[in-house]
Amino acid sequence: MHESYHNHEIRQLRDQQARFAPREKKLEQADRAEALLYAIEPGREYSFEYVCYRITGFRPDAGRSPSMSGRLLIEDLRRLVEDLSDSAEVPIDQVNQPVYTVEELSERFNVADKTISRWRQQGLVSRRFVFPGGRKRVGFLHSSVEAFTKMHGDKVARGHRFSQLSKTDKEDIVQRARMLAARGMCPGEVARQIAGQVHRSVETIRYTLRQFDERHPEIAIFPDQTGPLNLEIKERIFAEFNSGKSADQIARRYCRTRSTVYRVINEMRYQAIMDLPLDYIDSAEFHRKGAERRILESELPAADAGARKTRVPSGLPRYLASLYEVPLLTREQEQYLFRKFNFLKYRAHKLRQSLDPARPRASEMDQVEQIYQESIRVKNRIVQANLRLVVSIAKRHVSANDDFFQLVSDGNVSLIRAVEKFDYARGNKFSTYASWAIMKNFARTIPDEFRQRDRFRATSDELFLARADERGNHLLLEAEQRRREEQISRILEQLDNREQQIIISRFGLDHRHEPQTLKEVGEEMGVTKERVRQIEVRALGKLRAAAEREQIEWEPLEE
Repeated sequence: MHESYHNHEIRQLRDQQARFAPREKKLEQADRAEALLYAIEPGREYSFEYVCYRITGFRPDAGRSPSMSGRLLIEDLRRLVEDLSDSAEVPIDQVNQPVYTVEELSERFNVADKTISRWRQQGLVSRRFVFPGGRKRVGFLHSSVEAFTKMHGDKVARGHRFSQLSKTDKEDIVQRARMLAARGMCPGEVARQIAGQVHRSVETIRYTLRQFDERHPEIAIFPDQTGPLNLEIKERIFAEFNSGKSADQIARRYCRTRSTVYRVINEMRYQAIMDLPLDYIDSAEFHRKGAERRILESELPAADAGARKTRVPSGLPRYLASLYEVPLLTREQEQYLFRKFNFLKYRAHKLRQSLDPARPRASEMDQVEQIYQESIRVKNRIVQANLRLVVSIAKRHVSANDDFFQLVSDGNVSLIRAVEKFDYARGNKFSTYASWAIMKNFARTIPDEFRQRDRFRATSDELFLARADERGNHLLLEAEQRRREEQISRILEQLDNREQQIIISRFGLDHRHEPQTLKEVGEEMGVTKERVRQIEVRALGKLRAAAEREQIEWEPLEE
């Protein structure tokens, strides 16, 4: 039903008849309204009493409302006809004359769909019918089309002029379009400019160019700027928007409308949100009344004022020694942070489930992203307070043949996973759980060493807590590490900026940050994890070739 009527009394008439009149009466009044529409003169004034009498046969009280112009009345009568037919719910197979859809009418007159829309505003009467499958669609009675063409033959003739374009005319239009496209102009701009030059309608020019590109794809004027957007282009649009470019700038670059750009952004943003790792450890307290206030608005418990400061082990590089400056968490602080971390992900998960896949609301997606980022900040707080645990365990179990820094890097990944899987409600200390997770990972990393120790250990604790420090000289280890970092820097220069960013993030080459998963790197760069994987494979191929040229010993990089 139409909401916008120029005359509110005609709209009230629509509401009354659509609600209470039987189907036959609605169709009769729709026919009478259409007949009245053809009799209206746009320049004259008409009263509602006259209109009501012509449609219903009843004459309301005189002087109820001021008169209205014929031009506005024509628009209201057209809306009334369509609304009455809509409420009558007439199946298409019960109509006693041909009915044309918008597409069929466009094909019949060889005009664009927008031309049909313009004709409707000028008096082409449309109705709504029930098509097979139960779907309502706009249709045009054959009699209505004939009446419009008789009254507006000049409009129909102008729209039909495309059929009179000669082969030479079409070639001239194509040649002009090719020159304008070479200057970077979009299809819409090209069509508007050529229409003014050759005195044709914009629809005619647009249809000519579209038809040419469809028939000659190998020499198309706009080969990459029309048709559906593929995934790679959508990712680029999303990445450019996240980098600060406006929707107008992106629309001009990709020759799309602003609405298309925003639709792509919402689509890609929704997909990124659906890929967020929102698995959480559930707890009964999350579902109790007032959980949000108790968990999120409470303060972090105070640290133990009498806690003794941990001594920094000797021989550690500065960036590892700085880990010992972060104070350890008390049991109460751990409980507080893990409760908050999992509750935030629980809330984000519930909000994500409520998103409408067809039309996700930006405000709701904002909320999911904000909650997720807050959960990441809480997780990083937990991880930073426990990084020294990784160093301590690696320090006790590295041998002269092991890469201490690689061992620490692997242990950091295990620590992060442990934070995700730890169930705080059981009351255990996180350091105990994390130690076992790190030790299990080390058992896979240095299996020969562990098989040898299995012959002598009495308990699992002795495996890691009772072993003497058998590392080699720390200065030699640091010198070797510096040499490797210089080699890595040289071969990384063979990659472009995006490839470097992915390799550094994925394998923790920047010691200030922990290694990231495909999803995490994708979220940071504004692309999907599959695109990150593709770029990573390409970059690794370049690194292998560079390593061979530099005569650097290559070891495959794995997750």
